[in-house]
Amino acid sequence: MTSSVPANSLDPAVAARLRRSADGLLPAIAQQYDTGEVLMLGWMDDEALHRTLTTGRCTYWSRSRQEYWVKGDTSGHVQYVKSVALDCDADAILVKVDQIGAACHTGDRTCFDADVLLDK
Repeated sequence: MTSSVPANSLDPAVAARLRRSADGLLPAIAQQYDTGEVLMLGWMDDEALHRTLTTGRCTYWSRSRQEYWVKGDTSGHVQYVKSVALDCDADAILVKVDQIGAACHTGDRTCFDADVLLDK
C-alpha cells in the first residue's frame, strides 16, 4: 500500500488543522523533555514542521534571513526531538527536545533567563 502524501510534505490531515499567522508561520516552543525547562521560541511553517517530524532535529524558519535553519548546524548546540504536539487551537507547537549545549543565540542555556520581569 502506498501513501497519497508526497514523501517531502506535511501530512495533509495535520496541515489542515494548523492555524497559521498571516505570514504562514506558527510559534514553536522548545522545551527540555526531562526537566520541563522552556528553552526558546522559534517559528515553523509546514515545511519546517515536516522536517522536524521526519529528521528528529528541530528545523525553524528564520524570519530575518528568510531561510530554514536546523538548530545546531552552525553552533553545535543541537536539539534532538523527543515529541511534538499542537496546542488545543492548533496555533502553536510544543517540541520537547534533548538540548545539547546552549539553546539561546547569546550562549545562555535558555532564552528566558536574562530578562526576568517578575519572579515571586
